[in-house]
Amino acid sequence: MILLKLFLVFFKVGLFAIGGAYSFLPLLEKEMVENYHWLSKEEFLDVLAVVKVFPGAISIKYASYAGYKLGGIPGVVCANLGNFLAPALLVLCASMFYFKYKNNASVKRAFSVIELVIFAMIIAVAFQSIEPSRLIQVKNVLIIVVSFALFVYTKIDPAIVLICAGVIGFFFK
Repeated sequence: MILLKLFLVFFKVGLFAIGGAYSFLPLLEKEMVENYHWLSKEEFLDVLAVVKVFPGAISIKYASYAGYKLGGIPGVVCANLGNFLAPALLVLCASMFYFKYKNNASVKRAFSVIELVIFAMIIAVAFQSIEPSRLIQVKNVLIIVVSFALFVYTKIDPAIVLICAGVIGFFFK
């Protein structure tokens, strides 16, 4: 039964994870932490911190973590199958629709508004992924601002920034 639940949860997440990257995290947290209690809030955030370091889609890494925790290797397979199948089917349908209506003004406006909502979702996830009290500490704000500047204004690979952050955090208070 757990294998079916893993498949269905990650299928649902894949179905509604519009915008990629971090947009699916609120839904994933609701399912894994609140609905099924598979992870505590703390574990959910710990996993998020760890999976950011590794390459690849975050949803695959969460599916693999939860799948293995709850069902071993078969759990990994079921969670990732659900995670992959929903967006693959959606992209197929969307591609067919897009190629038929891509020049329609209403469709262009719809995508423009969706982009703005996805931007808001990503900002909301950023605020939900950290304790608010950490955002008022000068050192932490400095780290956020410097990291943001490195991501936006330089060509430094984000992986290098993350690795350096881990090394700095490991050796300094």
